[in-house]
Amino acid sequence: MTNNIRKHPDPSLLDRIDRDILAYLQHDARISNKELAAKVGLAPSSCLARVRRLEASGALLGYHAEVDPRVHGVTLEAFIAIRLEKHARAAIASLERHLGTLAEVRGVFHVAGANDYLVHVGVRDAQHLRDFALSAFATRPEVAHMETSLIFSHKRNPRFGTDPR
Repeated sequence: MTNNIRKHPDPSLLDRIDRDILAYLQHDARISNKELAAKVGLAPSSCLARVRRLEASGALLGYHAEVDPRVHGVTLEAFIAIRLEKHARAAIASLERHLGTLAEVRGVFHVAGANDYLVHVGVRDAQHLRDFALSAFATRPEVAHMETSLIFSHKRNPRFGTDPR
């Protein structure tokens, strides 16, 4: 896992058209520039310039394809809550480097509360989850406690943070 230091865009610098562009792209990242321009009321060249500015500012982080995990043999997903043994920068950096090497890790959330991390993992089955949790976390000196919660379902909200007109 790389320590991605990215720009923090200033929301006050985004106007209605910028917000509409982000909303439409969040809903459908494959929309053509011509169609996007028509939806937000801009010339295609102006729309493309705005999209590039949104990318450069860090407001638009990227584009991705959402792939069904089952095509990779993942039939079970879980959150593994991790509590650190010691809250030290070196321990945090070590654990985050380790997490970045694990193919089963789908996402990492550094959180406040009783636990320090929620690690989203995808595995083949329950045995794989057990073996993975024991080898990937139970043996780590940074880890004081771990707790696993199975994910039964997940629904992504494509409208999160959007207000398309």
